[in-house]
Amino acid sequence: MKRLEKIAAALLALALSTSSVHAEEPSYTPVVTPNGSTLPWKWVGGVKEFHLTINTFKQEIAPGMVVNAWGYNGQTPGPTIEAVEGDRVRILVTNELPEGSAVHWHGILLPSGMDGVAGLSQRAIPPGDTFNYEFTLKQHGTFMYHSHGDEMVQIALGTMGFFIIHPRKETHKIDRDYAIMLNEWFVEPGTMTPNPNVMTDFNIFTFNSRSFPGTAPLVARPGERVRVRFGHVGQEFHAVHLHGHNFKTVGTDGGDIPASAQWPETTVAIGPGQTRDVEFTATEGDWAFHCHLRHHPMNPMGHDTPNMLGVDQVGVEDKVRKHAPDYMAMGQNGMEDMGGMGMEGPENTLPMMAGDGPFGPINMGGMFTLLKVHPDVPRFTTAEAYNKKVKLPGDLGWYKNPPGTVAESVNPPRKNPPSSEKGATYVCPMHTEVTSDKPGKCPKCGMTLQRMMEKDK
Repeated sequence: MKRLEKIAAALLALALSTSSVHAEEPSYTPVVTPNGSTLPWKWVGGVKEFHLTINTFKQEIAPGMVVNAWGYNGQTPGPTIEAVEGDRVRILVTNELPEGSAVHWHGILLPSGMDGVAGLSQRAIPPGDTFNYEFTLKQHGTFMYHSHGDEMVQIALGTMGFFIIHPRKETHKIDRDYAIMLNEWFVEPGTMTPNPNVMTDFNIFTFNSRSFPGTAPLVARPGERVRVRFGHVGQEFHAVHLHGHNFKTVGTDGGDIPASAQWPETTVAIGPGQTRDVEFTATEGDWAFHCHLRHHPMNPMGHDTPNMLGVDQVGVEDKVRKHAPDYMAMGQNGMEDMGGMGMEGPENTLPMMAGDGPFGPINMGGMFTLLKVHPDVPRFTTAEAYNKKVKLPGDLGWYKNPPGTVAESVNPPRKNPPSSEKGATYVCPMHTEVTSDKPGKCPKCGMTLQRMMEKDK
């Protein structure tokens, strides 16, 4: 009888180890990769098995711009891999690129032959072949995976993703856990394929391969504990700043930072090849979240244009338009009007600044998104549920500020224009045939109409 009981127990253990649901799987807050996804897995013989395909596809940077990209499972960053410290993982990688590749598991401690460097630790994966990576996870933290075969081209076109390893026992509760991959690209205006040869002068900056106004917001409820994980395998340095909060950097790609070594700050520095984990308690409101390098929260712009600030350009437009009818003198008073102006540019190219907020245009682009802390935002049980519901900055609405907490003019509203404005005409600087007797926007290009007094006509 005892022998039969032992056989039955062994069969039950085998069934559990090969089933798709593991009875002892610890619970953790799932990581949400905004505008991304999480890689599914199944138990096979006591091993967590994942499938990755390296391939080519179209990637939307923001509405109105799509690029030819290389990545994993038809997206960049590739789907986030989540596992638990102590797990045995098997990752089957199929190469559908037109050249050989290999996948490096960045920061993960594993056997040399599983490290994924083509020519050094393994043969390159030929087009059409599938390689097996299998190892036991000996640590926890935020790690990455990326190409290590022709990586200059392959990473430049998007072959990167997160590999998150949760501790077997969480030390403290996290209510919202987000992952953001930083990257920079150069896409010649009017084209679709990123140029991997550019080393410094990039014109597209992205969070999870999306530029504002195509970036999904991060959401939380007031008082919730939020973790944000940053990863970076690009070329430039970034300094990501969060408004309205201070946070502590609690982890790197090398592991947890002891509490005694953490300090509060509002901007975290992230270089190529690094990950950083920050944690904070959410404060009610809508808050900007962006790279603080000045050109990085910006979409394509010319870096070789002359500086026209303060330069009197009266009469310049009329002279140039004799040869180029659509010419517009710009930059004399700053670039605010570039935000949301809708001026037609090269095909498949984003405006420098775009996106609307509750009070008007948000003059930002590139590495810019929002942290929305509202009392009524949903609690998502899975990353998939979040990414189905939250995709763009305006999703889930805007924060309702309590009365008296919004900055306003100290001057009372004007009922009638002063006598000095009587007889004023408002003209579009781009389309001079568009005039109005009231302030407003040009219906053709969206620019702010400029006031021209009777004496100036």
